[in-house]
Amino acid sequence: MWIECFFVYMNDNDQYIKEQLENFGKRLKKIRQEKGFTNYEQFAYEHNIGRAQYGRYEKGSDLRLSSLLKLLRVMEIDPVEFFSEGFTFKKGSKGD
Repeated sequence: MWIECFFVYMNDNDQYIKEQLENFGKRLKKIRQEKGFTNYEQFAYEHNIGRAQYGRYEKGSDLRLSSLLKLLRVMEIDPVEFFSEGFTFKKGSKGD
C-alpha cells in the first residue's frame, strides 16, 4: 500500500515539474517575442546562446540555475519578475 502511495506521489510530482518546465518555456518565448525577436534562433545567435539549446529551453527542457540566470540577464528581467507570471505553485511536503 505505501509503495502505491509513493508512486502516485512521485508521478504527481513528476507531472508538476513537467508542467512547470512547459510554463517556463512559454514564458521565455513570450518575453523573447516582446523583445521583438520573432524566432528563437536569431535571439540566441545575437545573445551568444547555443541556438539548439535555447530552442530546447523554449520547449520546456530542464536547465541549470546558471543557465537560467544567464538567460534572465540577457532578457533584462529579474527572477522575481520572470516567475511572477505564467506559473502555478503548489505547496507540498519536503522534497517538492
